[in-house]
Amino acid sequence: MTLYSYVVDHDNGFAPNPFHGFCTLACCKPAIRRKAQVGDYVIGHAGIGDGYRVIYAMEVTDKKTFDEYWRGQRFHVKRPDMDAGGEKALGDNIYRWDAKRQEYRQERSRHSNPDGTENLKNKIRDTQDDAVLISDKFTYWGGQSPDDPPFLINIVKHGPGHKSKANDPYIPHSRNGSPSRNPAAWVCLPTVCPNRPGRASASAGRSASAPSGVGAGLRRGAAPSP
Repeated sequence: MTLYSYVVDHDNGFAPNPFHGFCTLACCKPAIRRKAQVGDYVIGHAGIGDGYRVIYAMEVTDKKTFDEYWRGQRFHVKRPDMDAGGEKALGDNIYRWDAKRQEYRQERSRHSNPDGTENLKNKIRDTQDDAVLISDKFTYWGGQSPDDPPFLINIVKHGPGHKSKANDPYIPHSRNGSPSRNPAAWVCLPTVCPNRPGRASASAGRSASAPSGVGAGLRRGAAPSP
């Protein structure tokens, strides 16, 4: 089990994409997408200007190639519709395989140019690793993250890139000595975390409160195992 942590430069609902019952990391962070395996964990946090607040935590429960992600029926809802606005415009299922050209084509999306043409810089970065991380066990806090969770300070990544092996000593363990399987509990305070007693849990993939815009609402996947 490996815990990856990194700074989320832009918390706008695209990378990660916490909508439609799955938290997905399909664009940006190619090294994490290449290395992380099912059963690993990813925590994204803000930078120093926002006090390193935690933005999301997810257990990797599936991993696909871009082609598998594009063709998978359950992930069609993640294909972007830039004319629809809202969550639809933030879809991260943007790379489809072109057999004739033998390359991935970038769909009109947050990572394409404003006129819908391919943004080659984003495309090259995204597709250097043909991997999409998928989770149905996640918590997305956005702008409602816990204030200064004690655990988070140990895994903060300063600057670009990510941390992984350096996080090993700080992974909380359960009473039997095995690693805790609830990443949301690692970074939550009991007063604000829906995974802890005292707060009603939100249903899978839905907002725990009235929708307040990307980066401000809390979304839950299926409850992680304790």
